[in-house]
Amino acid sequence: MPRPIIGITTSDRKSRLAWWFDWFAVWRHGGRPVRLSPSRPRPDRLDGLIIGGGDDIQAHLYDAEVQLDVRVDPERDELELALLERFIPQQTPVLGICRGAQLLNIHLGGTLDPDIYTTHEGLKQRRTVLPRKTVDIVGDSKLHHFLGVTWCRVNSLHHQAVNRAGEGIDIVARDRDGLVQGIESRNHDFLIGVQWHPEWLLFNRPQQRLINALVRAANRHVNKHG
Repeated sequence: MPRPIIGITTSDRKSRLAWWFDWFAVWRHGGRPVRLSPSRPRPDRLDGLIIGGGDDIQAHLYDAEVQLDVRVDPERDELELALLERFIPQQTPVLGICRGAQLLNIHLGGTLDPDIYTTHEGLKQRRTVLPRKTVDIVGDSKLHHFLGVTWCRVNSLHHQAVNRAGEGIDIVARDRDGLVQGIESRNHDFLIGVQWHPEWLLFNRPQQRLINALVRAANRHVNKHG
């Protein structure tokens, strides 16, 4: 059986190491990873889509009053919003990772907390690719089904988080500080966002199950829609 085509969004400036982890995470579970960035041609077909991690999202896209002094990538914002506009109505499986989870929520009308460290007093800063943060998963959620656990340890590389959920979006995971860590759509078979980076956790079985679930959903999408 041919491998399903999984598009993975990056910036034009993203490091080779980060792309390698994205590529390997999809390839090892049977997908055919294709890199998508503003300077690359947009594909005619995708069987699955990952909106990857990266720079902050422009504040005006979620009606924030102030843009913090952070790196943004307007061309990438435009690319990813266009991809979601095109592929969500086709029921294409979509996984949002870190920034990608935030962008999914924005696309569906939600908002972000622009800086969790200024809005949550006393919040301890955690920035690590290692699984040092504990996240609780809502039972009977799709995310719970795919991960196979009710809690897990994850990495943390973000300073923003989902605030108000978008249309049709359920918040299905939070860390022990109460910050949103996972979202999913009620109106889509596989439209999930996680605030952490499962692709970096190569030997973590629940996180690899999530990537595997995306590829399997992409295979079903191929069989259903051709």
